[in-house]
Amino acid sequence: MLCRICKSKGERKKAVIFIRHHRLALCKEHFVEWFERQTEKTIKKFKMFSKREKVLVAVSGGKDSLSLWFALHRLGYETYGFHVSLGIKGWDYSERSLEMCRKLSERIGRPLIVFDLKEEFGYTIEEIAKGTGRRDVCSVCGTFKRYLMNKVAREHGFKVVATGHNLDDESALLLSNTIRWEIGYLGRQAPVLPEEGGFARKVKPFCFLTEKETVSYAIVNNIEFLKSGCPNAKEATSATFKRALALIEHEMPGTKLRFYKEFLKKARPLFEREVKRELQLNECQVCGMPTTAPVCAVCKALERLRERC
Repeated sequence: MLCRICKSKGERKKAVIFIRHHRLALCKEHFVEWFERQTEKTIKKFKMFSKREKVLVAVSGGKDSLSLWFALHRLGYETYGFHVSLGIKGWDYSERSLEMCRKLSERIGRPLIVFDLKEEFGYTIEEIAKGTGRRDVCSVCGTFKRYLMNKVAREHGFKVVATGHNLDDESALLLSNTIRWEIGYLGRQAPVLPEEGGFARKVKPFCFLTEKETVSYAIVNNIEFLKSGCPNAKEATSATFKRALALIEHEMPGTKLRFYKEFLKKARPLFEREVKRELQLNECQVCGMPTTAPVCAVCKALERLRERC
């Protein structure tokens, strides 16, 4: 298959990717241009951040977050990486994840802020989940990561935190929340969550790009990333929703993009109004971070662990 853009110029250059829902075949050069243009377009469309702002990029060591850091750096934004070392021993997961983040940090010459759970709190994420009686490590991990992103952003003077969530992530989350009619989550799912009540602005510049596109971007740019997923990921239900959407997407290309875009345009405003009526934020009595309860979920979990020891 030939690159469509090269072909239009009378050149015969092989495509490295075919994007079905756009019917677009692109060579390496034109794919990188297209990918970065789409990222920039999303940033500007939702007014995520400007070149004058420092951007804290949450990096896990995987393809999406490292591709995001690399792309934002190439686009000229002032970026800083942020990695949470979870202390997961299986497959040497945490060590290898941190190594991937450090390699990209050195390659692009940008600082990497590392928060080690074991060093700072005294427990790994698996010890926290087990000690609080939670079988779902992924849920606990998500709670701690969101807390730490906001905490580190506040402590280091960042107003915006960027994550590598892609279209597959967003559409699977939307399907999951719609099936359960999680009004609160549906009202808060968006490419941008504004800074308010002590929370940093959260942005998702890859929300319209598929997982296939982000992994292809990482590969053609020789970005080293952790190819094996987290050992605890088997507990996550998101994979089931991704498989369901992949089946529909295969039969009807563009379904995921339409599903997510139409939600943002037509349904989310309704859910958002409902959430705003109910949401009341205050400071955690222990750490001072914003929460809807007297004591935030992280402080509650750590307190429970200390009581058991």
